[in-house]
Amino acid sequence: MKVLKFGGTSVGSASRMKDVAKLICDGQQKIVVLSAMSGTTNTLVEIADYLYKKNPVSASEVINTLEHKYQAVIDELYSKDATKKQAADTLKTNFDLLRSFTKNDFFTLFEEKTILAQGELMSTAMVNLYLLEQGVKSALLPALDYMRIDKNNEPDAAFIREHIKKELAKLPKDTVIYITQGYICRNAYNEIDNLQRGGSDYTASLVGAAVKADEIQIWTDIDGMHNNDPRVVENTKPVANLHFEEAAEMAYFGAKILHPTCILPAKLEGIPVRLLDTMNPKAAGTLISNQLTKHKIEAVAAKDNITAIKIKSGRMLLAYGFLRKVFECFENYKTPIDMITTSEVGVSVTIDNTKNIEEIVNELKKFGTVTVENDMVIICVVGDMDSMNVGFQAKIVGALKEIPIRMISYGGSNYNVSFLVRKEDKKAALQALSQTLFN
Repeated sequence: MKVLKFGGTSVGSASRMKDVAKLICDGQQKIVVLSAMSGTTNTLVEIADYLYKKNPVSASEVINTLEHKYQAVIDELYSKDATKKQAADTLKTNFDLLRSFTKNDFFTLFEEKTILAQGELMSTAMVNLYLLEQGVKSALLPALDYMRIDKNNEPDAAFIREHIKKELAKLPKDTVIYITQGYICRNAYNEIDNLQRGGSDYTASLVGAAVKADEIQIWTDIDGMHNNDPRVVENTKPVANLHFEEAAEMAYFGAKILHPTCILPAKLEGIPVRLLDTMNPKAAGTLISNQLTKHKIEAVAAKDNITAIKIKSGRMLLAYGFLRKVFECFENYKTPIDMITTSEVGVSVTIDNTKNIEEIVNELKKFGTVTVENDMVIICVVGDMDSMNVGFQAKIVGALKEIPIRMISYGGSNYNVSFLVRKEDKKAALQALSQTLFN
């Protein structure tokens, strides 16, 4: 069995939903994970924001506008009046629930997460009804009945594995297409919750791992991970094959097609993940697996809005415990570090979360002289970076000979070399690397 995930743009209109139906109806049994229609989650966030501000009138106006949008999709999607009525009645339940929150003064995070769950519940209901209208043996597989996170907000793999099998067993044995919701789940207290943004990819990976799928397919609006940023560099190409570690590095350092952690369950189970394009379904896309292409540089990615912090101190010379104190400053403020370089008298780190930057800098000033540089970019070169591959590093550095480099990170992983450059040098750096490495 395969697990296929389709994002918000892939189900963003009636015509897109029909396209998805054509893609999944090949006679093979599969589980299909759907996001909310594009724009819906942002609208639901807006509704929740008005309710937090105790402005039910504006919340109701947004709800009405959203309902009209969905009614237009219903009118276009279905050909039979009976199905149109069934779809309208089904979605009326969702919109009645949204309106119920405008009548209460009490609004908390629990109500907000219930609101945010409605997008996926509506898109899956609509696609499932369309498939049934077309004569396809389709059934809803409710994510809220099997997808759960624990008290640490991490997926409860054992619970998911046990309960998805129970839910599948309840459905007709001749079901060909199982439609389920991405993103949404329940927490350890059985409350409606979610897997955060990017959660639909995570759902697909968790479902694939739970059912031991043959393959997980992530369908988006781009034909795989490209070997450079197509918004900056011309003539980029999709990478045919990536190792899980290479894909994770690219996702973390700027490739927006995947959330950095979403394919971890698939990696642990050894299930290949294929990235495909709904607009160009015949394209090969990118296959992510445990297979590494030896002696090859695969791609370049860039991560923006980076802040570099340098701590210089003579007390660091021949001292122990200095780095521990530095890292504790970031730990105390729950701020992850992206890159790190050290010398005998200093250490430089980069962060992308500057929420507590003033507090962190004040703490660090106890240990040395601190300088901060904003508007930096991490350039990450991904591939087989084993130290025995002589010449790769020189080739990469040589490509950037005209670019001022603030930091270099190599050796922490066998899959990437990272550079810190100024924001204004990003385009030139990406283009130079593309010209040297791929052309």
